[in-house]
Amino acid sequence: MAHNINFNEQTGRYSFFSVKEKAWHGLGQIVNEYPTSEQAIKYAGLDYEVIKSPLFTNGSEIITDSEFTEINKMLEVPKYFANIRTDNNTVLGVVGKDYHIVQNREAFNFFDAIVGGDQGILYETAGALGNGKRIFITAKLPDYIRVGNGDDVTEKYIFLTTSHDGSGSITAAFTPIRIVCQNTLNASLKNMTNVVRIKHTSGAKQRIENAHKIMGLANTLSTQLENIFNNWSKVRVSDKEVKKLIQLALCPNKETLDLIKNDAEDEMSTVFKNTIDDAFQYAMLSDTQQMETTKGTLYGAYNAVTGYFQNVRNYKNDEAKLQSIVLGGTAQLKSQKAFDLCTDFAHNGAEILNFN
Repeated sequence: MAHNINFNEQTGRYSFFSVKEKAWHGLGQIVNEYPTSEQAIKYAGLDYEVIKSPLFTNGSEIITDSEFTEINKMLEVPKYFANIRTDNNTVLGVVGKDYHIVQNREAFNFFDAIVGGDQGILYETAGALGNGKRIFITAKLPDYIRVGNGDDVTEKYIFLTTSHDGSGSITAAFTPIRIVCQNTLNASLKNMTNVVRIKHTSGAKQRIENAHKIMGLANTLSTQLENIFNNWSKVRVSDKEVKKLIQLALCPNKETLDLIKNDAEDEMSTVFKNTIDDAFQYAMLSDTQQMETTKGTLYGAYNAVTGYFQNVRNYKNDEAKLQSIVLGGTAQLKSQKAFDLCTDFAHNGAEILNFN
């Protein structure tokens, strides 16, 4: 499985760090204590700058009426620039004239602004992918989501990713996932977003305002999640209902939904049946599913879906896993579907599973 972590030939190190837990594929730096932002950016190999450089192309041959042939000199491409890493002259991408580079250090400043300095934010992981065109940072907030008597604890994180190739905005999100390492789940509330996107424009004020927005969002979201999950941990569900919830959450299309409604499992595709079997087995046998808050509960049914994507499903590589779980991919969509189904179940009971 490819890791896609940037390898810095100048330093001879992979651009990734993780606190205590094993890094991707055993690569990168493992540190024992939470670093400051100044330390984290060095551990992760992100202490490089990016500049916009004029873009040129070779001119073509010109044949005049007198049959004189000349070769034009290098031609500047108007309104477009190459983003270049200054430490190794690697071209990261092509951008327009209005594109504003957000340096890696500015991304860390975003986190420090959330709590008014780096003393309250705990940097967990950070790194660069590919040739350094995309970076990501995960920081832990000093609080938890607690379900039940407090033994079932989910930590809270702020995740940020940005690219230097012009492919997208800065994306910052609250998530109960420790990015790139095994953890618990991903959730977003119905009728509410857990993501803020910032365009590559200048101005520290906008970054700080959005940092405060993310922090307020994280607090609001985590409080609501804690209340919802505690409620779900008291709602009993049968094994049959758990399987039906998993089927509905992971349903890929209308044809399969019709088969689920008619209990026609024999007619379902082998791929879908295998997926359901894997998720249901996780729901029944995983250690995290044997707790008082998860065993035979609606909260456990929800965890069966999110846990399947986090701990069971195979991905092409770690970047594909990150995209699927956090950045709006399949896992996030299915987790949202599971959240919506469990919300309906909590309000309306098992009747949402009865289609006749």
